[in-house]
Amino acid sequence: MINKEPAVKGISELSYEKSNPRMVEHDRTKKDLGIYIHIPFCERKCNYCDFLSAPADDTVKEKYVSALRNEIRSYQGLANQYNVRTIYIGGGTPSSIHEDYITSILSDLYHIFEIKKKEELEITIEANPGTLTKHKLLSYKDAGINRLSIGLQSANNEELKLLGRIHTFEEFVANYNLARKVGFDNINIDVISSLPNQTEQAYLDSLMKVVALNPEHISSYSLIIEEGTLFEKFYGEGSEHSKELPSEDVDRTIYEDTKTVLKEYGYERYEISNYAKVGFESKHNSSYWTRTEYLGIGLGASSLIGDARYHNENNLNQYIDCVSNQESLRREEEKLSGNNQMEEFMFLGLRMCRGISKKRFCEVFEKDIQEVYGSILTKLLDEKLIMEQEDYICLTERGLDLSNYVFSEFLLDEESE
Repeated sequence: MINKEPAVKGISELSYEKSNPRMVEHDRTKKDLGIYIHIPFCERKCNYCDFLSAPADDTVKEKYVSALRNEIRSYQGLANQYNVRTIYIGGGTPSSIHEDYITSILSDLYHIFEIKKKEELEITIEANPGTLTKHKLLSYKDAGINRLSIGLQSANNEELKLLGRIHTFEEFVANYNLARKVGFDNINIDVISSLPNQTEQAYLDSLMKVVALNPEHISSYSLIIEEGTLFEKFYGEGSEHSKELPSEDVDRTIYEDTKTVLKEYGYERYEISNYAKVGFESKHNSSYWTRTEYLGIGLGASSLIGDARYHNENNLNQYIDCVSNQESLRREEEKLSGNNQMEEFMFLGLRMCRGISKKRFCEVFEKDIQEVYGSILTKLLDEKLIMEQEDYICLTERGLDLSNYVFSEFLLDEESE
């Protein structure tokens, strides 16, 4: 079932150190890079999910992984320009494919890219309960993965059924405890709030069960009804069941309760939806918000390289064919203007609770932030939507409530370049 290519023979037996001879000191002359690997497979599509993912048989999975590994090898020239800071394996459900596939993918990355020292490198894999085993978790550890992101979503079994999840809360707890037993000490748990017919108390009950497990990181998202999902059919605007969704007032109360409860138990909010114990913030996700360059590998993956954004082919068969025929995978390329980059710097950076650094803005764009946004900053300060804390500008609590409005204020006229 597993494709054992000659280029990486015996890969399932290679440990992190053995397969990574280029694990060297951080080269400060190179730029940092985050790598995202997309695994588009899952056991079953969840009712709320609009991600690029679907169930597939073993033959399709094998062809895809082979193509993905060839894409990795095609970046040999690019690899020499960067230090890899983080690797994130997402999906889909990466844990739904055989662990040898994950090991081989990581081994290729270790051989192609310059990697930071092991203790500085963050390697995350997304996993769903019901797809993890002790052997799989041990393989992940041996391959260098040091962070798990587990999609619980709810601790209520009836809510899990509603979401279309394949697991129960009890199965999740068993998987979580197993991960702890094999040595994972950096685990994120995802939870979703504002589900249909969900009360404030029901959500808090779920959250408290998560807190009791003492994970290092918790991501709490409010449900969004996405286009093309089963939930859109049932709960979309104008549908028969749309009134079953919690009101904006309930959603707001849940948001405030989440902040209060998690702070009480030692979790600091560092981004709008993310909470972590000290030192366990997601380095990979933080790199997106600080506009660190990133390379997306796999079906539909996005990249930010230099001043351009790229998007890979998002049709599975065409992706595999393009790699096999050594054709370009990039289906979209957006050249970002100087104004585009400053806009992104502002509204991505303001997602983080610490906000954006005025000094960093000047270093990146060789312009004082007042020169570009002086009048806008004054307006937002007067409206008490942002505040200044020494070198940083960040959102106030009111600004967080009106974040979309605040972000829109930083859009620039292209003619002003």
